[in-house]
Formats: sequence, structure tokens, C-alpha cells
Amino acid sequence: MSQSITIIGGGPAGLIAAQRLAEAGRRVTVYDRMPTVGRKFLMAGRGGLNLTHSEPLDRFVARYGAAQGWIEPLVRAFTPDDLRTWSHDLGVPTFVGSSGRVFPQSLKASPLLRAWLGRLAQLGVAVRTRHDWIGLTAGNRPILRGPEGEFEAEADATILALGGASWPRLGGDGGWAPILAARGVAIAPLQAANAGVEIAWSPHLRDRFAGTPLKRIALSFGEHTVRGEAVIAATGLEGGAVYALGPALREAIARDGGAKLTLDLRPDMAAAEIAERLSHVGSSDSAPNRLRRALSLSGPAYSLLREGFSSEALAKPEALAVAIKAIPLRPTGLRPLDRAISTAGGIRLDALTPALELTALPGVFACGEMLDWEAPTGGYLLQGCFTTGVAAALGVVGSSRPASTDPATTD
Repeated sequence: MSQSITIIGGGPAGLIAAQRLAEAGRRVTVYDRMPTVGRKFLMAGRGGLNLTHSEPLDRFVARYGAAQGWIEPLVRAFTPDDLRTWSHDLGVPTFVGSSGRVFPQSLKASPLLRAWLGRLAQLGVAVRTRHDWIGLTAGNRPILRGPEGEFEAEADATILALGGASWPRLGGDGGWAPILAARGVAIAPLQAANAGVEIAWSPHLRDRFAGTPLKRIALSFGEHTVRGEAVIAATGLEGGAVYALGPALREAIARDGGAKLTLDLRPDMAAAEIAERLSHVGSSDSAPNRLRRALSLSGPAYSLLREGFSSEALAKPEALAVAIKAIPLRPTGLRPLDRAISTAGGIRLDALTPALELTALPGVFACGEMLDWEAPTGGYLLQGCFTTGVAAALGVVGSSRPASTDPATTD
């Protein structure tokens, strides 16, 4: 009889593990607590599903920061190109956007998820929703609670793909962490990743400009500078340029209770060039008009400058130019974990074998956002989930050591 595998969690990591195992001849059942699977996957595609990124692999793997050492071999075993091939095989071709990000042709997540679930059904994967994972037996079999009550699932091996703790209304609330910790699994504290920073704006800026995008800016913190975009929020600042600085900001805020960000409104121009342009605009014009006429800076630009400088300090072109290049912002914290895009922390590397099996719980594997890694937005998050899901599936196959040739070992 073929090996029976239980997968807990119907996000990208769990579903790709299910596909690989079913293709290898295993009997697979996926359980998920929500009424339907892939809810966070669909949310990720609300503004265009960014599957992965097309940049060279050496640069790609560096995006995983402190986790690069252990996740790099997994990414190289299931690369961004492999992910694009997988999508194309489901009948959903992809394209590379101007930023290097990779999207499905339709930009939407729903056609890809429908095709994927259809493939899983063809492979015989059973998907059972409205089932909560509540723990493991002494023999490490999963215990679930569903509409039919509490039961022990049949499992020769189990893959946990329960996600992080961000966006709990989509299914992941981090409730697995204390359960695993009680069984001797080392867990790094779950923290917000790819989250906005909280800044106490003046009432004028908050009320007038909340929701306003900031294009072609640069944000600096310590030795780190990131060019990109951000959005003024009522609570502070959101957006990719902020998220890329997240790990350093999170550490500084936890240590010091706050941090200092520097905002450059014109990173493509030197202060001397800015001052020269400003000097050719009539001094009788208001400061906001001078910014608009000389530098095409309108909207919240002057209000942002006034958050850090007095009107007198902005009167002369030279001083105004310096200020434009270095507006001080004072984040007091990151947005709460339940408002973050993703989760940092999770099952520590030293709690796992190279095959992603939990050393404290033989026969139990883990993948996806449960693991202690983080990455910026831009395709790196989903790639990490797919990559670790594939790795966990291969780990299960390797641990079973079937006598016959197994197609999953040649992927």
C-alpha cells in the first residue's frame, strides 16, 4: 500500500507539497481550517499576483538575509524558473514586469488557484476544509477537529504548513507555536515582517494626505538606503521601500524604543542641483509653489518638510535643498503582527533536519512561513513558500526510502 501523507495547511507551501507527493504516488490529504484553501494566496494577488522575481539567482538568494545560508540550497533546487515552468504547466503563462517581478498573464491569483486545485483533484489529493489542527498524538500523528468532531488522522508522515501569524482572518494565527514548543520544538518569537512603521504625524499631514503615494523616493536607515515607493498612512508609512528596511528597523526599535528614518524626495538629484533649480524660481512664490515649479514636487512634499523643519529653515534655496534630501522621520514602532504582510520568526533552523523534518518529532515536517525566515516583497515571499514546500515533500519521499524508482527524486 502506498504511503499516506497528511498535510496541515492549504496555502502555497502545503499545496505544492501535496502535488509533489501525489505525483510521487503517495496518498495525500490536505486539511485546512478555513472554508476554502489558498485565502492568503488570493489576497496576495488582489493587486496583481507577484509569483517570483527574475533577477540573477545570486542576488535573489541574498534577499533572504540571515536565512540565506540554509534556504539558498532549497531555492537552487526549486528556482524561480522552475516556479514559472510549474505555472505554465497548469496552463497559466507568466511574464516579467518592468521591475523584474514575475506575474501570471492575467495578473490574478484565482485562475491559477483554480487550475492548481483541478490538477490536485486529478492526482487524487483529498482536500478537507473546516478542520483545525489541535496537536499530535504521542506517536506524532496529527489530531484534528472538524464538523464530525475530534479525530486522529491517518498519516505515515505529516507536513505542517500552517503559515505565519499575519492576517489571521485568512487562516494563519500562529496558534501552532505554543503547541510545538510544548513538544520540544525551538521557536523564534513571531514578529511582524513587511509591515509599515508607526509615525506620529501632525494632524494636518495625517488628515490631508493619508493614502497619498510617494513615488521615486529613497529611505535611509543607518547604512541602508532603499529606493522605491511608499504610501503615507494615518498611522505612519507603508510600502515596499519601508518593508525592505524592516529587519533593521525592527531590531533598532526593540532595542532603543524608536529609530530615525531619513526621507529623500529627490534621490536622483544632488543637493547642489536642487538648490540651483530653486534659485531660478521667484522668491515671492510660496514654498509649495517653488517646490512644484522647480522640482515637480507637489501634494504632501512641503507638509513632509514641515514635519522636520521650521518654515524659516526652508526659506533659502540651499537650506531647502538639503532638507529635501534628508527629511527626518521618527518611527516609534512597526505595525502590529496582525496587520503585517508576513511573519518573521518561527521554527528555528536548529530544530530541523536538512530535509525539514522536526528533530523533536520524527515523521513530522514543516515548510512555508512557519519556518524562521523572512524576505521582502517582490516575489521572494511566495518563492520561499513554494521552495520549502517542495523541499518538505522531497524530505518525506527521502525518509520513506521506497524500493521502486521514485519520480519525485529526479525533479
